[in-house]
Amino acid sequence: MTALRGATWHAGGVVETNVTDDGRVLITDQGETLTYTGLEVIRPDGTVISHESRGGSLVSAAAVTVGEVFVEISHVGDGPEGGELVMVATYPDGSTAVALGGLVSPERPAAVSESWPAAVDLTLGLFDTETIDSGSKSDVEDFLQVLLSVMYDG
Repeated sequence: MTALRGATWHAGGVVETNVTDDGRVLITDQGETLTYTGLEVIRPDGTVISHESRGGSLVSAAAVTVGEVFVEISHVGDGPEGGELVMVATYPDGSTAVALGGLVSPERPAAVSESWPAAVDLTLGLFDTETIDSGSKSDVEDFLQVLLSVMYDG
């Protein structure tokens, strides 16, 4: 397991945010852990949040707490697989961390749906510099240009 954000202290204890080798994001606080995969979120109580297009009940947004961490899950549009989720975690110190899951890929896709670039564009307003799992804001902006190039230039 590779720690991306690492550990931060707050009055209630330590919050850990880690990215596993298979890309899952784990947020742990006060003995509770939330798991984000990009297509689903497993709450600390074991219930699963996924978009309705993947058999879940999420239409647009949900909120979860993990100890003292407030987590927002949203579906901003379909990416390459459909039903991709975006996660914004707000930590006790007021800082935030964003995960974009499958909306951003390290590879140039062969084809792009109309909703994919719009979904990536919507995420750009959620963070200032870095994401947990998809690189810097510049990386995400560059990927958006790749999507538009594939979509319009082939």
